[in-house]
Amino acid sequence: MTDSTRSNIPTFDGEEILAGIRRWVEIETPSHDGVAVNRLVDVVQSDLTRIGAHTQRTPGRDGFGDVLEARAPWGDESEPGILILGHLDTVHPIGALATTHVFRREGDTVYGPGIYDMKAGSYLACYALQHFVREGRRTTLPVRVLYVPEEEVGSPTSRAAIEAAARKSKYVLVMEPARDGGKCVTARKGWGRFDMTITGRASHAGSRPQDGRSALRELARQILDLESISDPAIGVSVVVGMAQGGSAPNVVPALATATIDLRVPPGIDADAVVQRVLQRPAFDPDCRVEVEGGINRPAYGKNEGITALFEHAKACAAEIGFVLEDTPLTGGVSDGNFPAALGIPTLDGLGADGRGAHALDEQISFASLVPRAQLLVRMLETLR
Repeated sequence: MTDSTRSNIPTFDGEEILAGIRRWVEIETPSHDGVAVNRLVDVVQSDLTRIGAHTQRTPGRDGFGDVLEARAPWGDESEPGILILGHLDTVHPIGALATTHVFRREGDTVYGPGIYDMKAGSYLACYALQHFVREGRRTTLPVRVLYVPEEEVGSPTSRAAIEAAARKSKYVLVMEPARDGGKCVTARKGWGRFDMTITGRASHAGSRPQDGRSALRELARQILDLESISDPAIGVSVVVGMAQGGSAPNVVPALATATIDLRVPPGIDADAVVQRVLQRPAFDPDCRVEVEGGINRPAYGKNEGITALFEHAKACAAEIGFVLEDTPLTGGVSDGNFPAALGIPTLDGLGADGRGAHALDEQISFASLVPRAQLLVRMLETLR
């Protein structure tokens, strides 16, 4: 690294960054509690307004929180620029902070509900804008940040906003957490969600079992058939994650339901797999099988534009002093799937390093905060 290159790398205070992250983490934001999520949206909007960002807030619907978009206080709004994506919701319920996910720091490890997925990364986006304002500097390209309230449940109310913002952008940077020791993400599988309902016929389980048609028995056979679609060799997986049915122990069950999770990698005909899930002939002709659903997030493949964006990030990381690698394909999905599927160069997993997403030991590495902030700032000032 030359002296001139070293002088381009900003110096950050990790304790200051962590204090900001903690402030966001300690406002609990389960996805389905729009009121709770909006308490954090209020804080984030205030933080962004204070540094001169132009904010636009779209009221939530269907019980979810608001969508918040912010433009850096510089640049031509009509010019395609850089979009930074983050979400403010978590999977953890209200009360987790005081019980199962107490905020604490133990050496390099910092614990808290949603700290890894993805409040640390979301905060870094705000911190990066604050850095440019403090320094009286600006990026070559205009920068916008979009915070959504319900990514953890599929972004049902914010997808249109994400895609609209992506279409106006030259690059998309996603602040989801880093993977496997600091790797970013350059490809994700597509995700489908389905609901199955099976209707049979009730009867007395003791005196007239032959008159009944068991919806649960049909469901059991459907589960085995559905999961046989999975093909680890090509990366397709079908998992029945929830199932229930029946009304009483002594009644042949007339109703059963299940939810189905589908993951399809780039390059696989997702429509063909979807049809295999939707088209479910009953094993028992006296039962009725209905399946609804489809692909929620399209697959995100590593194309030429994404490769070039990753190589740019890799060069920026080298200037800072670390080697940036990518995880070529992950089964987890994010809002990055949407812009990538539109053909916008998208780089994901730029948030803090750590582990335990959604788990009781969700955590980040304190040591990762400064270099990840430096990487984001360096990318923002060098992308053209």
